[in-house]
Amino acid sequence: MFNPSREQVRQFFCDAWRKHQERLPLAGAEVAAADLAARHPEYHALLADAEGALEKEWTPEGGQMNPFLHLSLHLAIHEQLSIDQPPGIRAAFAQLVRRMDRHDAEHILLETLAETVWHAQRNGGQLDAAAYVEAVRRQAGLR
Repeated sequence: MFNPSREQVRQFFCDAWRKHQERLPLAGAEVAAADLAARHPEYHALLADAEGALEKEWTPEGGQMNPFLHLSLHLAIHEQLSIDQPPGIRAAFAQLVRRMDRHDAEHILLETLAETVWHAQRNGGQLDAAAYVEAVRRQAGLR
């Protein structure tokens, strides 16, 4: 999935959750997606209702983060850590994990990544990977 539509992302997470619940085989990124969903019980009912999930809207004014954005950011972080891309992210994350629970550390990366993406979009530029890693390092107390 290099540029999936909103519906494709939502269907992917709902399908991975359904397969996990039904103990069906998971393939590729579905394994990580199901694990992430399992760690977010607040999303279980939503993921179990694929039709409703495809139609639901989340707006900043509503005060809730889009669960599919949240899970997608977690999935992106999972991939970043598995390949240490951008370089240094794995070491910065390891430092965070020394100070806090792994899931809480993932949320630090998630928030930092979301902010970095927002800055890139706002400025009409590329994501600044070095600034992202540096921000995580600061959170870990390395700078």
